[in-house]
Amino acid sequence: MEKSVVKPVALAEAVLADGRTLRLVPPTTAQAPAVLEIIRDAFSHRAPVNPPPAALGETVESVSSQIESGFGILALVDDEPAGVVLVSIAENGDDGHVAGIHRVSVAPRFQRQGIASVMAMVALEELPGEVALVRLTARTEFPHVLRWWRRLGFSEYARSGNSVELQRRAPVRVAVPVAKEMQDLGWRLSEHLRAGDLIIASGDLGAGKTTLAQGIGMGLGSIDPVVSPTFVLSRVHQSASGRPAFVHVDAYRLGSLAELEDIDVGSSLDDSVTLVEWGAGIAEGLSDERLEIDIRRSLDPQDETRWVFITSVGARWKAPELRGLTWR
Repeated sequence: MEKSVVKPVALAEAVLADGRTLRLVPPTTAQAPAVLEIIRDAFSHRAPVNPPPAALGETVESVSSQIESGFGILALVDDEPAGVVLVSIAENGDDGHVAGIHRVSVAPRFQRQGIASVMAMVALEELPGEVALVRLTARTEFPHVLRWWRRLGFSEYARSGNSVELQRRAPVRVAVPVAKEMQDLGWRLSEHLRAGDLIIASGDLGAGKTTLAQGIGMGLGSIDPVVSPTFVLSRVHQSASGRPAFVHVDAYRLGSLAELEDIDVGSSLDDSVTLVEWGAGIAEGLSDERLEIDIRRSLDPQDETRWVFITSVGARWKAPELRGLTWR
């Protein structure tokens, strides 16, 4: 029998608003009873629907099987099980490998603290590299849930009765051990860029957003060095090689799309490659087709590795093109 892991390796850690510690870990099959309890607790407290949710029919055996054949994300609040997401991986013809997200559950006493959002994003980040699409099923009786998934980049692709099928592209994950390689990643990304491309770069202070921008600028043949535009908000770097100009924007002090439009970014969008640092939640309205890049530090303070998650939105980008950015 598999032994329970008392202190599994954390996939992510955070401090909740009430000061308690949130840790996300991969559940083991030995933890299936605790996972099942969370699922039943969460789904039984939802408004009643007809037919009842299939989640209420889960068993220890079915949960164990899902953990074993795919993977899961278990949320611990001060080491108490609080939430779970189960993920399946399957081949699906022309779509290649497709991941399914199932049983997104947060125990009622832990709800309204953002735990579900953190679990969903970590589940996307932990997908194997061969996964191209992510799919899930939601119900029309819960429009707020549909809106929540759409905010996470999912869109409807099919509907049957009260079931709505949603999907989005999986992020491409790139490990960047040192700053120089972050610049190299930007250079290699620049090879695929063309006029009109929008990149939204997110990450903590010092994560490497400007270093990535420097690599893109060098790859585009920028005449002058790319430096942080923090105090001027936006810099335009003309190309010496006939490539599009590179517009580098810092949205750290901006609070809305209207403020971003006030600095006239939209006027150059069609003719340039535009990168907006700190643009998540602000710059998406500039284009329906964009790259969203999120740079994360390692949880180990002694490890300088950065994890770069690249997600394409719209028809502009193809999965093989982005997966080619991973280190060979």
